Amino acid sequence: MESLLGLLRIHVHRGVNLAVRDVRSSDPYVVIKMGKQKLKTRVVKKNINPEWNEDLTLSVADPSLPIKIFVFDKDTFSLDDKMGDAEFEIGSFLEALKMRLEGLPNGTIISRVQPNRQNCLAEESCIIWTDGKAVQNIVLRLRNVESGEVELQLQWIDIPGSRGSNKLEDKFAFKERES
Repeated sequence: MESLLGLLRIHVHRGVNLAVRDVRSSDPYVVIKMGKQKLKTRVVKKNINPEWNEDLTLSVADPSLPIKIFVFDKDTFSLDDKMGDAEFEIGSFLEALKMRLEGLPNGTIISRVQPNRQNCLAEESCIIWTDGKAVQNIVLRLRNVESGEVELQLQWIDIPGSRGSNKLEDKFAFKERES
């Protein structure tokens, strides 16, 4: 528990224009990995524009680790087919959490993350103050595939007793150690 900073809730909203891996469609699901953690959504049958609307929660101990997303097509009699992958980092999101944000109006944009060669963002990603919390909406363009995007939303959960609880500066100790 000492090394845990907090929890990152990832709302896996939907996939858009995913690749066809079966005869006319696919049976997609998403796998999210961070370090040794691995989480999975349910399978949506015969849909290249699936809506998962599932919350998956990662324990964050090392905020410098990238979060990797893999999309697969569920197959019954063979190995599941790859439908692309993407990755993103949570540094900008955690940086926004460090700010004193109480009292901001709902919908205030705290920060923006631009797509670049180092990330898989399909468009600008906004970190927004919503209902007393910072959330980040992300659209990831899948790599190693002909088409497809996955839409996510990030939300931080502090854990009482964790080293990140009520001490947001602790979450960034890794940056100071690196410099």
